[in-house]
Amino acid sequence: MSGFPHRHLLGIEALEPSDIQTILDTAASLKEILDRPIKKVPTLRGKTIVNLFYEASTRTRSSFEVAERVLSADSLSIATATSSATKGETLLDTVQNLEAMKPDMIILRHQSSGSPHFLARHVRPAIVNAGDGAHEHPTQALLDALTLREKKGRLKGLRVAIVGDILHSRVARSNLWLLSKMGADVVLCGPPTLLPPGIDALASVTHRIDEAVEGADAIMMLRIQRERMSGGYFSSTREFHIRFGLTEARAKRAKKDVVILHPGPMNRGVEIASEVADGPYSVILDQVTNGVAVRMAVLYLLLGGASEAES
Repeated sequence: MSGFPHRHLLGIEALEPSDIQTILDTAASLKEILDRPIKKVPTLRGKTIVNLFYEASTRTRSSFEVAERVLSADSLSIATATSSATKGETLLDTVQNLEAMKPDMIILRHQSSGSPHFLARHVRPAIVNAGDGAHEHPTQALLDALTLREKKGRLKGLRVAIVGDILHSRVARSNLWLLSKMGADVVLCGPPTLLPPGIDALASVTHRIDEAVEGADAIMMLRIQRERMSGGYFSSTREFHIRFGLTEARAKRAKKDVVILHPGPMNRGVEIASEVADGPYSVILDQVTNGVAVRMAVLYLLLGGASEAES
């Protein structure tokens, strides 16, 4: 068994810095499998994993599926648009029926904050949070941290600006918890309408992007999440880009070796200019690759992978 002290991965908030370090170190060691001619190890052979996604996803779902295949787990992916959830079945009823099929793990993305925590109290399989409402997205924060650590050699002492729709962003929350635990200096930036009340108790806050990115080691831009908005949070996307978009000129205010991250999907010309997204400091595609490595590590640690991972 792997010796990881948790049955589930529900969020970053409950993890110790040593837990985060273990996941990142494991991901770094497993990543080389992705560069092999045959990207397959028998580590999780005989384990069954269900991917249960109540919200649309490209990167996260595909990344978990690739990680499962590389580690030789058997997996089943369910998009709830084609499941009994459309007929009114509750989340718990759906998962209890899946549990009766004896899977070892359920990976859940759900629109309700706290849904993975709820399931972890009621079902036997290991639960991995693949995003719960506007609450947390732990594997995204872990892959961001792995990317930063690769590019910068450390997390402690880095100045990281997180800019955009903080209010609706589970990515921002998980990254804030993780980076703070690992000793980074986080500054949050967005319009007042897109910052949660009281967030200044957890990190520095500014409403000026030029101030946020000044001297930054890393800049993380966030998508405007229209699907979670019911009112007028800003006047127009054009105005948002003018006031809060990351342009080449603004990126130059950061350190010369700044790295620029985005969890995707990007709204080009809104939160980030194309020349920045495709520029030399962008690590957006590195994040995608590291997403597979981090999710392999999470599966391995939670399901107790054996030594074949090194074979």
